[in-house]
This record gives sequence, C-alpha cells and structure tokens, in this order.
Amino acid sequence: MITNIKKTITCLFFFSVFLCSGSETGAYILSGPHILQLMLQNIGKSKELLIEQRLKILNEIQQNDSLPDSQSDYSQSDYIELSETLSFSFPRKFRSDIIAKNIQRTIIISQKGAWSLTDGSISEYFETGFDFYKDIFLYNSQELLEKRLSLLGVNIDISSFGRFQGRTAYVIGAQYPDESAPQVWFDKETFRPLRWIITGKAPEDFFEIRYHNWQKINKRWYPMLIEFFHNNNKLREIKAVNVITAPSFKKNIFNIESIRSINAPVMNSSKDLSGGMMEIKKTIEQFKKIYE
Repeated sequence: MITNIKKTITCLFFFSVFLCSGSETGAYILSGPHILQLMLQNIGKSKELLIEQRLKILNEIQQNDSLPDSQSDYSQSDYIELSETLSFSFPRKFRSDIIAKNIQRTIIISQKGAWSLTDGSISEYFETGFDFYKDIFLYNSQELLEKRLSLLGVNIDISSFGRFQGRTAYVIGAQYPDESAPQVWFDKETFRPLRWIITGKAPEDFFEIRYHNWQKINKRWYPMLIEFFHNNNKLREIKAVNVITAPSFKKNIFNIESIRSINAPVMNSSKDLSGGMMEIKKTIEQFKKIYE
C-alpha cells in the first residue's frame, strides 16, 4: 500500500514538473494570432517611420569557388552597395527610394496599389521575396498582418516551438522541425521576429529572411540588420544606419495619382506574389544594371 502511494506521488511530481517547465512539446503553445498580437505589442507603434539604410547585394556567382573571376557579373567587386530610404505611414503606406549613380528608383505601396518609378518611367509593381521583410512592420495591426501572412502562404492556425541558433522560438505556419512550408519565427522571450521562411514549388526554392540586432529607438524596436538567403547562400543584407520614429514627410509622397500625373504613362507587368526565385533573380539583374 505504501509502495503504491509512493509511486503515485512520484508520478504526480514528474507530471507537475512537466507541465510547469513550459516544455516545448507541451500543450501550452500560444496560438498564431496571439503570438502576432504579442509581437506587435512588443515592438511598439508609431504613426510614421523613416529608415535610412545600406543595401548590400552580394555576388552570388562568386560564392561558387569553381567559377573563375572572369565569369563574375560584378566587375572587381564581390558586391554592390546602395543607399536606400524607407518611408512608412502605418498601417498600409510604404515607400522605398534608391538614388545611385546611374539610376533613380522609387517604389510606392498603398491601399490603391503598388507602383515602381524608375528614371521617370512608371509601371505596376509586384513584390518578390526580397520585399516581404518590411511587411512584419508595415501591417501593424493583428488583423491586417494575419491577412497578409495568409496571402503569402503562412498558415496562421499552426504554431509550434522551435530552436534557431541556440534560441527557443515560436513558429507560425509549420510544426517544427518541418521547414517545407512558409513560416515565421519569433523569439520566445521577446516575441520579436527572428526569421521568415518562404518556400516555392520546387525544393530548391528555399528563401529565408533573418532579423538581427533589434534596437529600441524612442519606445519602438527595429532590426538593425536583415539578411536574405537562398538555400543557405547569402544574397544580400540590409543595415539600418538611422531610424526616425516621428519623421516629417512632405505632402503626397505616398500619392500614386500625383506621381502618375507628372510621369510617363503606366506600363503593364506580369503579376507574381510567390516570391519565386525566377522573380528574385530578375530583381538581382535589375540592380546589376545600376553599375554597368
């Protein structure tokens, strides 16, 4: 009788330890919508945001040591680096400006559509995986962010615990360690985004965005380093050099109609929201032309 009581107490003790330990395989995993809500609360809010950053586009060809230097598409350099300015007016207005030696490019995204203005020519713009990194900030309400992630293939109804670079994380969109589905990872303690995996139709279309070095500026958190990988090969990185949480924007900087009225007629382009590697490579080629 005493032996049975001891066994019962021992079982109850270990069961209690299991429940209280927050085991990563336990039943107390937060839901996807709740994780997004806590993330938005953690990083803070502002009406507008201005980011000055350096965009480094790496020479993916030179990552293959079997290719001679003469086959490089980048003359005498492993990368090109550009200055880029991001303008956010939450929750849906976004603008990117790049001014380089041979090109000026502006991208504007709002409820009315997305447009690219390059050297005076305006065309409809469709985003690739390289553009999605900003969505985690731009759609700064839980409802809008859920819709955006769902549109990009992330199943909000699936959440799990995972491990990344020695850190415990919440995973939305897949059951860890499955990385075959689109998914977003969040630090378990801070709820700040860690990585975003974008998958394509082919197994080799594994595209990943990683967020590093989060810093707090005037009650708002922002990642000072963002990296982009394709099949574990680093393609580019973004380093924020200045974050302004209460900028003063000029009138109509997000106004598509205003830009249309003073620029060339709209040119059509083919739609692609998949972030597939074909579109990503097209983006790389466009940037290469800057330095031709």
